[in-house]
Amino acid sequence: MDSRDQAQVGVRRTVIRTIAVLIGMFAFAFALVPLYDVFCRITGINGKVDATAQSIVHEEVDDTRVINVQFITRGSPGLPWRMSVETHQMSVHPGQMAEVDFTFTNNSHSENWGRAVPSVSPSNATPHLRKISCFCFQEQHLQGRERLTIPLVFQLARDLPADINTVTLVYTLYPVAHEIQNASLDSLLNNRAKNDFKNDSNNDANKNQAAGETI
Repeated sequence: MDSRDQAQVGVRRTVIRTIAVLIGMFAFAFALVPLYDVFCRITGINGKVDATAQSIVHEEVDDTRVINVQFITRGSPGLPWRMSVETHQMSVHPGQMAEVDFTFTNNSHSENWGRAVPSVSPSNATPHLRKISCFCFQEQHLQGRERLTIPLVFQLARDLPADINTVTLVYTLYPVAHEIQNASLDSLLNNRAKNDFKNDSNNDANKNQAAGETI
């Protein structure tokens, strides 16, 4: 094998390795959400909040305390979305119900599925945060260039520890794979059904033609 052949083999190996790494990174991005859920459920760290709606507790608002609530949004390399919030911080009283709008924007021309995974800081504030309505409870689906605004309705409990004056809610976007796979499967089944119908129609036409020639 001459030097030119060796160089070609080396380039081919490099390309194959690069493609394999990219595929692995893409698959890992889709696996982050379930891995994150399992890790936080086992360890109970990082201020992981419940993924189900909670009921409003009708309790007297504590006007003597003011809590600064901050909102931070983060994107994901595997999802071409932008997530923004109406206001980055607001002041609330424990026991008060508050609402803030979040906007999801799909910057691509194709439809995507994603999910905003929340966390709370400090972590000991997590049990005292009640989410009455939140987009984080389910996956979001956006068509190409679509924009969607969804409110977050929450309440801080009156028993929030006295040393907590600021609560930070962080929402990180992650791509969701299984919906895309289901969509691809539906498309495949629809195409297969169309092809089967076309083949059956062609077979019927050929049979009729053959019968006509026999007669």
